[in-house]
Amino acid sequence: MEQFQIGMIVLGGLLVGGALLSGLARRSFLSLTALYVLIGFALGDGGLQVLTLSAHDGFVEDLAIVALVMILFRDGLEVDREMLQREWRLPLRKLALAMPITALIVAGAAHWIVGLGWLESLLLGALLAPTDPVLSSSVVTNPRVPRLVRHSLNLESGLNDGLALAPVIALSSALAVGQDDFVWWRFLLEDLTIGFAAGVAIGYVAALVLPRASQLRGGIPDHHKVLYAIGVAALTYGVLAYAGHGNSFIAVYVCAMTLGVRRPDVRGYVEAGASELIEIVKLGVFVVFGSILTIDGLFQDGWAAVAIVLVTLLVARPAALWLSLTGMRTPVDWQTKAFMAWFGPKGVATMAYSLFVLGEAVPDAERITNIAALCVLASIIAHGLSDTPGAEWMARHAERRSGLAPDP
Repeated sequence: MEQFQIGMIVLGGLLVGGALLSGLARRSFLSLTALYVLIGFALGDGGLQVLTLSAHDGFVEDLAIVALVMILFRDGLEVDREMLQREWRLPLRKLALAMPITALIVAGAAHWIVGLGWLESLLLGALLAPTDPVLSSSVVTNPRVPRLVRHSLNLESGLNDGLALAPVIALSSALAVGQDDFVWWRFLLEDLTIGFAAGVAIGYVAALVLPRASQLRGGIPDHHKVLYAIGVAALTYGVLAYAGHGNSFIAVYVCAMTLGVRRPDVRGYVEAGASELIEIVKLGVFVVFGSILTIDGLFQDGWAAVAIVLVTLLVARPAALWLSLTGMRTPVDWQTKAFMAWFGPKGVATMAYSLFVLGEAVPDAERITNIAALCVLASIIAHGLSDTPGAEWMARHAERRSGLAPDP
């Protein structure tokens, strides 16, 4: 009970303080995301020890599951069929080529620099492959930045959360049960295939069952449509998890994609009515993630961990994006490539997946998570400092190319 009361005090204080400081945070390099992680760190084992949480606590595991369900469902709903039909080449190359190349470069660095085994290194690469638009909000919201660039970065960050989930789960399963006991074809058949099929089926039925305004006098109130969508997400996860066949997280993501494509109006209702709920869940992830970190843990591998951070932010993402965009039918100029190469921040997906990995019986899970956490913290600072000036630089470049502004 005492821990619950302390948790309520911390949650209330963060919500009140975050709201009051939101305007200041918007004008500074330090985002609320960074602030929540730092507060969690200060209150956790590495600081005042007010929050005494363990990655294996039931609360932490449940929070990680709820966060994953909410984030994956939100990301799946944001897949825009119209934009996918018209502007699919750029994000597709980044997802199909840049993302796995990034993961492989990070994995190679982790193996050769830190000394992790190949499976552990690949798991770290999968954890650090997703990007997060929250940490570069000015980039994806500034209307002066070309819409194609904003759409590409936003769609990439939404889709790569779900795509990274499969290797994270597969590698965690292989490490948890032992490499020799992991049957890859069974994982593909049971987890991926059944999860994908169940997601499509539930999403299709959910879109069909939800009546349109023209079919029902007065229609369903908007807030009930939000509850309907959240209920679909919870139902999808619960059914698959209870059945024990198919991956429930993949099913949630695919279900949201199907529902969003079939009923694009639901996307707007969820964005308007559930965004605060999702933010609270993410706040909990940030604080809990920060509270289980310690300085000794973050720098357990010393300069080798710092080297992985530098490789992740300065080598893996730029090299992967440059290679993936080579040979496009419509060439992308080097300024745009450089802009998109830099803005691949690491954030909430890496945190949530790390909590998931910590909850599994994965050898070296804490070591892997600490390296991933150091990358997230460095990304929060680096991308927080550069998002607004970077967006302005890209906007001026686009205006010069279109002739709207003279060259300096």
